[in-house]
Amino acid sequence: MFVGYARVSTQDQKPELQLDALSASGCEKVFEEKASGAQRDRPQLQAAIDYMRDGDTLVVWKLDRLARSTKQLIETVEMLESRGIGFRSLTEAIDTTTSGGRLVFHIFAALAEFERSIIRERTMAGLESARARGRLGGRPPALTPEDLTHARAMLADPDITVAKVAERLGVAPSTLYRHIPGARSSIAEDS
Repeated sequence: MFVGYARVSTQDQKPELQLDALSASGCEKVFEEKASGAQRDRPQLQAAIDYMRDGDTLVVWKLDRLARSTKQLIETVEMLESRGIGFRSLTEAIDTTTSGGRLVFHIFAALAEFERSIIRERTMAGLESARARGRLGGRPPALTPEDLTHARAMLADPDITVAKVAERLGVAPSTLYRHIPGARSSIAEDS
């Protein structure tokens, strides 16, 4: 049995193009939802998967309707495969129920893994190169030790608010609280 899954990202988008293509491809049942592809929790996709049995095929109009990232796509198709469920994308002409379709999908998966490995290697090499030149990764601290000394001195004066100190140092009050937990109360205890 072919089971269709159609997804649009926003309330303004219309799924008719997808629904027509899924119907024309022979889908006996179609699950439809309005949700971002980045969302992991998609109830209609889960309902479609729960509805399907061994030997069924999940059909989508395009790969990006099923998953937002290559990793998510591969994980989903592998999960379907482990349950004996095939996968078919109409636009890209991928069908994992055929040997050729499985080959294309696995090449696709291998290329995605290769790309992730290259990115990881470049990142590690860049960090190592920076360390060799004495640079540390990450964002510089918002407040220097000198800024913190000034902040503590200002906070010792009960007439100066935490918001005023933060404004004077050019940071948000939350940044000040992160560097001096309890801000005013911790200063009062030190005195």
